[in-house]
Formats: sequence, structure tokens, C-alpha cells
Amino acid sequence: MKTGLVVVERVQGRSSVTRCFSKYPLKFIAPKKAAPCTTDAIWIYSLTYGGGIVSGDCISCDLIIGDGCTAVFTTQASTKVYKSVGSRCSEQILEVKVGCDALMVLIPDPVTCFLGARYSQKQIFSVASSSSLLLVDWITSGRHENGEKWDFELYKSTNNIITEGHQPLFLDAVLLDHGSSISIAERMQGYQVVAMVVILGPKLVHVRHKFQEEVKKLMTEQLYSSFTVNGHHKRTRPDNNKLDFIASCSVFGPKGVGLVVRITALTTESVYKFLQNQLASMELSLGAPPYHR
Repeated sequence: MKTGLVVVERVQGRSSVTRCFSKYPLKFIAPKKAAPCTTDAIWIYSLTYGGGIVSGDCISCDLIIGDGCTAVFTTQASTKVYKSVGSRCSEQILEVKVGCDALMVLIPDPVTCFLGARYSQKQIFSVASSSSLLLVDWITSGRHENGEKWDFELYKSTNNIITEGHQPLFLDAVLLDHGSSISIAERMQGYQVVAMVVILGPKLVHVRHKFQEEVKKLMTEQLYSSFTVNGHHKRTRPDNNKLDFIASCSVFGPKGVGLVVRITALTTESVYKFLQNQLASMELSLGAPPYHR
């Protein structure tokens, strides 16, 4: 049974929320002043009662973004997942339909799984050939300031993008559990954040190019240093210190219509800053820059 539904359609030439339903433990807020009245964009905030997801919670909601509409789906803070009781797994399922020439922007704060948590989320996006989609999906190690570092029991995140005719365009899954002899913390080697950004569609071509250029520049600067020996310019790896921030880009889909950016970092703040910088230009279409509080 669904716990939430939001429908965005064009009313008198503007993107408008025509249906909004939610029930415990989920709540939606669609403030009218999230963006200037001159901007045709709807901002929708998702939150949970009690400030997080508890053992056994099952949240299932639909978002329908009509033709030509622009919608932003975000959160007010990180999604906190609390300790699982027994083997019960908390679950969240989001199904999104993005209409023709529509722009859907999903920019939540990161998921934070606490000690002993078990959490699974699945997000399914149905898009048209002219749809545009920006998706950010990320997780932190937990309350690492309290000594918790990847101490949850299970985290699984699945993201599927399906095109017209039910053809798969992008299928991705991340699984972190204690199914091997090496703990999650050991596998992470000190990194505290894992993130993924998916960029798709004609309205986000400039954002895609900016990510590609910045990732190339950033990683080139971090991985190599320049020096001159006997008048010859050479490049070499720097010392073996751990890189603070690692990112990579790869295209997907026919003719490379989509881009996926994968990130791992030592601090949550560095990822916030990176996303703020790369998405700042979207203020023009969204009415506010993503991740700027």
C-alpha cells in the first residue's frame, strides 16, 4: 500500500502540485515560497516523523511529473536509519514518472545508517526520450564523530531508469553488508562518504559538461604533479597519502545520452561543496541553488 503520492502538472502554464498525499511515517511539504514566483519549478520536501526511519518501516511513494513540468524532490536533513530489531529491514521504494520535456531533480541529503541498521531503498524512474533527470544518491559512514564507522548491518540502494517501451537504460545497485570476512569499514579504507550522480536529458547538457570538465581537472590535479628534470617536463604520482576526494565519470545509453559520476570522500562537507559548485548554474531553472541552505 502506498504511503505517498505527488502529482505535478501544468496549470495555467505553470508547474503546479495537483495531488499530494502522504501518511505515517512519511510527510511531504511543498512550500509556495521555495522558489521565486518568476521561476517555473516546484520544490517538494520529504521528511519522516521522529526524524528518521525505524526498524520495520516500509515507505512506498509515487511521483508523477507531467509534460513540460519542473520539479525538485529533496529532504530537510540527512535520512537517518535507526537500529534494526532482530532481522527486520527498513525499506523505501520510490517510483517516478517523468513526462515529455519535463525536468526532475532528486537531490536528497545523504542517508546515515546508525549502528545495527538494516536498510534497503529502490528508486525506479520511467522517462521519455525528451525527459531530463538529475539524481543524487549518497550515504555516509554513520555517526563517525561518535566512533560509528560503517557499523550498520546492511545497506542496499538500487536505481533503475526505464525508457519508453519499458526498455532499461540504466541499472545500478550498491550493496554494503557483512557478508564477507572483511568488515565494511576495512573495505572503505577510511573513506566516509560514497555518492553517485546521474545526469540525463537535453535540459541538463550544460550540467553534464561541467561535471565532466571538473572531474577531469580535479583528478588530474590530485593524481599528478608536474616538475622539470634537465629541461624536460614530466609527470609523476604524488606521495602515497590518501586522496581526500576521488571522482570518476562514465557515459551510458545510446550515443552516451547519460552520465554517471561516482564519488568517494573522507568528509561529507567536501561532497556538499562539490555538489554545490557543480549544480550552482541550476539556480536559473530551479529558483534556488541545490544544496545551499
